[in-house]
Amino acid sequence: KEFAAQDSGSFTIATTHTQARSTLPKVVQAFMQKYPKVRLSLLQGNPRQIAEMVQRDQADLAIATESVAGIDGLITLPCYQWEHVVVVPPDHLLLKSRAVSLEEIASYPIITYDSAFAGRSKIDHAFELRGLKPDVLLEAIDADVIKTYVELGMGLGIIAGMAFDPERDKKLRAISVGHLFGMNVSRVAVKPGAYLRSYIDPFIELLPPTLNTKTV
Repeated sequence: KEFAAQDSGSFTIATTHTQARSTLPKVVQAFMQKYPKVRLSLLQGNPRQIAEMVQRDQADLAIATESVAGIDGLITLPCYQWEHVVVVPPDHLLLKSRAVSLEEIASYPIITYDSAFAGRSKIDHAFELRGLKPDVLLEAIDADVIKTYVELGMGLGIIAGMAFDPERDKKLRAISVGHLFGMNVSRVAVKPGAYLRSYIDPFIELLPPTLNTKTV
């Protein structure tokens, strides 16, 4: 069957909301142009849920931030690095700061990810090391939700840098804060011994910039 139909079949990806919304659209578009007969499914959840989808053979692979690396029963490979950004309205005082500090961020109400998503543990750890207790006003699993409440003036947002699009988010401005919260690594996870069909390797290779068929 593999040799008879190398360009058709089903392919299920389990991923987080941030990856599905910000990282995967261009990858999926390029893949579908190359393999138009493949039926692609995207399943969304938190890192633990998507890891379980792969373990239970409900998905061929999972894509999430490094939290999946510590889950038993999966092989994970690094895809790319990213950092957090603070998003604020265009007239926010924080934009006048030459080098934004944790103390400055903690002085405002904060809207950011739920504890299971997008490097939230690194955000919390950075504040803890400084002995700061930020006012986390609202937690969400989706950067678009965070940005919506920032636009309403309810606080500043901390989101994944890849989730900010200057063209789409014209009512907001982004401040890079990788120097405060560190770099994050998104990873692709597969089940050991699982059979990956011939078109899955090319999909993984579309994830920048370190993966190729030999590595996989």
